[in-house]
Amino acid sequence: MADRPAAEIAVDEALVARLLADQHPDLATLPLRLVASGWDNVMLRLGEHLAVRVPRRAAAADLIRHEQRWLPVLAARLPVATPVPLRHGEPTAYFPWAWSVARWLPGTTAAALAARERRFLAEPLAAFVVALHRPAPGAAPPNPVRGVPLPARHDAVRLRLGSGLVPHADRVAALWDELSSTPGWTGPPLWLHGDLHPANLVVRDGGLVAVVDFGDLTAGDPATDLATAWLTLDAAGRAVFTGALTGVYDHATWCRARGWALSLATALLAHSDDVPLLRAVGEHTLREVLAG
Repeated sequence: MADRPAAEIAVDEALVARLLADQHPDLATLPLRLVASGWDNVMLRLGEHLAVRVPRRAAAADLIRHEQRWLPVLAARLPVATPVPLRHGEPTAYFPWAWSVARWLPGTTAAALAARERRFLAEPLAAFVVALHRPAPGAAPPNPVRGVPLPARHDAVRLRLGSGLVPHADRVAALWDELSSTPGWTGPPLWLHGDLHPANLVVRDGGLVAVVDFGDLTAGDPATDLATAWLTLDAAGRAVFTGALTGVYDHATWCRARGWALSLATALLAHSDDVPLLRAVGEHTLREVLAG
């Protein structure tokens, strides 16, 4: 099976209740309910207004720290809500990583909508990336798999294509070779969300109300985030998105963005059989990238 990475610690309500009781006892009596378990973190709803975000594997431990350090800095300039950590949880003898309590952001993940129903996201997504994509300080979190030159992802993409898990592998490989040879980003490293796919977009009442999961937050090539044009949108939505960003990014950046979308599609297709919502995002993205 092409499943997501395995959890290294089983995160459940009992574990999180113990963490809250030990470190934030004023919150420990609130109802606690598991709502999502992704590649890196588990999300639980705490009472009516809060959420708890807890790593499920060691690779996510630093990502929680990055959110704790930088989301309060970035959130004020962004046009939609973000899960700024309100409380920090620390490692213990029975749980080795940091964790966070944030505000619950009500709504529906955009990944639950059909692609044609996501077209309304084109303009607010454009506004979000313009607000976020500003030069980052040298202390911005490093990330070896986001914001880097596309050729750095070559071995990973080729490995997935050789696995038999990605449809149209020969066609994808030829397109990957073309897109990954596009001239690289020569500007300053810009702030990046790093994982701007529809499962991380919260919608409500026909609008984009929040962007979540900043675990891959880093600085580098904005093409990484612009891949959302293929991850989230169909051709009609993509035309609106790119049109709203006319003059902001050059042709080479859009070519790299398509390459990033292809890379992320192969990852989703190779590792999401047990998360149907993400599997569907991968299938959609591959169709859109191959279509142009």
